[in-house]
Amino acid sequence: MNEQIYLSVIVPVYNSQAFIRDSIHKIDDCLTEKGICYEIIAVNDGSKDNSYALLKEMEGQLINLVALDKGKNGGKGSAIRFGMEHVRGQYVIFIDADLAYPANQILVILKALESGADVAIACRVLKESRYEISPSFFRYLYTRHIMGRFFNLIVRWLVLPGILDTQAGLKGFKKAISGEICKKQTLNRFSFDVELLFIARLKGFVIQQVPIFFKYDHEATTVRFFGDTLRMLRDICLVKLNGMIGKYR
Repeated sequence: MNEQIYLSVIVPVYNSQAFIRDSIHKIDDCLTEKGICYEIIAVNDGSKDNSYALLKEMEGQLINLVALDKGKNGGKGSAIRFGMEHVRGQYVIFIDADLAYPANQILVILKALESGADVAIACRVLKESRYEISPSFFRYLYTRHIMGRFFNLIVRWLVLPGILDTQAGLKGFKKAISGEICKKQTLNRFSFDVELLFIARLKGFVIQQVPIFFKYDHEATTVRFFGDTLRMLRDICLVKLNGMIGKYR
C-alpha cells in the first residue's frame, strides 16, 4: 500500500477462533465502504487455539490486514502496545475482537478524533448510548453491569473524576500522541485503560466521551468477575501512587 495510511485499527486477539474471521471481515467491509486508506492490525496475544493460523490465512486474502504474533500471553494492554509499535495511520483505534461494539462504531470514534479530540472513548452510560441485550444473558449482564458501575465509581473517586466509563473496549487516539502515552504505561491487563486515560489527562490531552451502540449477546471472552475486579482495584491504587511520585511525567 503506497497511499498514506489514514486509520489504523488494532484488534487484540486471544482464543478467538470462533468469531475472529467474521469480526475481521466486518471491520474490513465497514472501512472499505468508508473509502479511506486503512490498515487492520490483528495482534495474537498467545492464543491457545487456532486464532493466529486463521489470521495468517486471512492476511493472504485481505490486503489491509496485518497479522502479528506477540508470542506469550501478556494481556490486552500488552497486545495493544505491541500493535502500536507497527501502526502507520494518522489515527489509531482499538476495538475488542468479539465486536461487542459493531464495526461501524469505529467510525463514530474516528469522527470525534477528526473533530479535534486527542483521545476518544466509547461511553456506554451516556444517555444517548444505545444497547441490545439477549434475554438469555440478562442476569449475567446485569451482574456485570453492577460490578462495572461500582468499579468506575471507585476509578472516578481516586484517579479519573468525570470519566464515566473507562473499560469500554473501543478507544481511539491521534497517532502523534499515542506513543507518548503508551511509552509511560506499566499495566498490561484490564487496568490498562485506566492507566492510559490517567496519563492522557495528566499530559493535558483532550479526552472526549462518545455515546455508542453496543451489543450484550454473549459472555465476555476474557473477563472473570471477582478475580479481575480485585486485581483492577489493586492496580487503581498503583496508578494513583505512580501519579503521586511522578512516574508518568
